[in-house]
Amino acid sequence: MNVLSVDDSPTVRHFIKSAVDLLGYSFYEAGDGVKGIEIVQNTREIDLILLDWNMPVMNGLTMLKELKKHSEYKKIPVTMVTTETERCKMITAIEEGAKNYIVKPFTQEELISKMMDSLGLGI
Repeated sequence: MNVLSVDDSPTVRHFIKSAVDLLGYSFYEAGDGVKGIEIVQNTREIDLILLDWNMPVMNGLTMLKELKKHSEYKKIPVTMVTTETERCKMITAIEEGAKNYIVKPFTQEELISKMMDSLGLGI
């Protein structure tokens, strides 16, 4: 499995990488939505995207909308990983195609559970 973390915080990406490594999956990372889309287009083997909402250049919601416009990327599950706690934002993300939503800060166990659920491998 190939997991892409798109987050402007290197610390958060490192934390996510630890969880991905624990599962034995391959890890890709980007600091903004534009770079995230480039990785998806160039890799073409991404199985899950963990996506922050608030980032420079292109935010997570915009990246999510861009991905869901394309049939070849539409089926990649996306879990929003963000500090946004407003219910209306959570609903918006789900309506735009996010499979899951996890609010920072979170534990490694919570993250792994959301990742497995998003991949259809619920534990």
